[in-house]
Amino acid sequence: MNWATLNLTPALPELFLLAAVLVLLVVDMLIKDERRCVMYGLSLLTLAGCAAVQYWAWTPVPVETFHKMFVADPLSGIIKFFLYGVTAAVLVYTRQYIADRQMFKGEYFTLTLFALFGMNVMVSASHFMTLYIGLELLSLALYALIALRRDSVPATEAAMKYFVLGALASGLLLYGMSMVYGATGSLEISTIARVIASGNGNTVLLVFGLVFLVAGLCFKLGAVPFHMWVPDVYQGAPTAVTLLIGSAPKLAAFVFLVRILGQGMEALLSQWQGMLMIVAVLSMALGNITAIAQTNIKRMLAYSTISHMGFLLVGFLTGNADGFSSAMYYAIVYVLMSMAAFGVILALSRAGFECEKIADLKGLNQRNSWYALLMLLTMFSMAGIPPLAGFYAKFAVIRAAANAGLVPLAVFAVLMSLIGAFYYLRVVKAMYFDAAEDDSAIEVRADMRVVLSLNALALLGLGVLPQQLVALCMSAVKQSLTMF
Repeated sequence: MNWATLNLTPALPELFLLAAVLVLLVVDMLIKDERRCVMYGLSLLTLAGCAAVQYWAWTPVPVETFHKMFVADPLSGIIKFFLYGVTAAVLVYTRQYIADRQMFKGEYFTLTLFALFGMNVMVSASHFMTLYIGLELLSLALYALIALRRDSVPATEAAMKYFVLGALASGLLLYGMSMVYGATGSLEISTIARVIASGNGNTVLLVFGLVFLVAGLCFKLGAVPFHMWVPDVYQGAPTAVTLLIGSAPKLAAFVFLVRILGQGMEALLSQWQGMLMIVAVLSMALGNITAIAQTNIKRMLAYSTISHMGFLLVGFLTGNADGFSSAMYYAIVYVLMSMAAFGVILALSRAGFECEKIADLKGLNQRNSWYALLMLLTMFSMAGIPPLAGFYAKFAVIRAAANAGLVPLAVFAVLMSLIGAFYYLRVVKAMYFDAAEDDSAIEVRADMRVVLSLNALALLGLGVLPQQLVALCMSAVKQSLTMF
């Protein structure tokens, strides 16, 4: 590697984040237990610094470095800004929760930032090995976070289950990558795209490799039939960690999907489109139908996640910029909805009590009408009821599918959306029409109250005025696809 000509500017946000995490590890060893709030403040300061460096290093056109293993482009830049914001919101939401459960430790903050580092590497990877390294950084941090409460049997069980299945999925993904390497002679995404487009790749090896890649990608998304870990991990993990798992990694997984299939294997659209169509149909059907039978709200939201990943794939299946941008918009809106839903659950949880059942939300309007309203906005958005952002997100992916000629899939998505509305409205019914089983006061820190309110109200704002974010997503996708 020629250090004299090495351009580090595209990777400056990652270098800053890594340096900050290393500093936090040292600080954590030096401070006393009663001053752990310093770690919380420094973590938020780190995220603000990352956003500032990202803004300074912004590039309107794709720029590669590290011998084309790392790329900075508008797609990765926009997603990273959202990742910083989401991670900061996660820390704000979970501060009181982890303090009540003896989880307010340096490990929680450093592991969260290591997970963010892995996601950053994932979204900027332009090489299969960089993609895999970013994925493993994220996965290992999440395994440790889930098991952070070592005295919790459900958390330990969830961590083991996620670790075993995650290792299996990583093996499938790595095996698929090795087959693609054997077929094309390269692990660089742009080179793979050119070899496949020119017809010089080994078709048999490519198809076999594609099957393993799709299997690994579907596991990371939590899509059927590789969804079995989602409800168990969502339920078993501490709610603070469930919030993280159900939010930011979905944005990184979307870009992961774009890099491998949308950019690297665009020429094999006819092959992976059929596989993902089956996955999307099964995810929407199983996710929505199974969620109806759930009484645990974390499991209900887990199956809801599975169905939402199905809807995201509906847009992605088109294989064009319109579909990718609509899927990107859907991923962003989904993360906002998931954060708001788990934020309200965290607000209702307190020392010695976990808000985990739908029955725990009964009479919420009587206890605190504001939090009931925030949850109502979130549930209506997830159900796809206008004028909230969830409606426009579903409309965008369904329209993209219809415009691409996938009309039966679009019709099926509409039907599944109607079925899914039932269990979301059941939560609203419990909050507004059932008598409260618990009349204790809901005490929430001021910072969480403000961020949670802005989070839920953003769903209304993006539903009424979605044009700017949609245009931003379209511009980012088009600019990023030009390098291929």
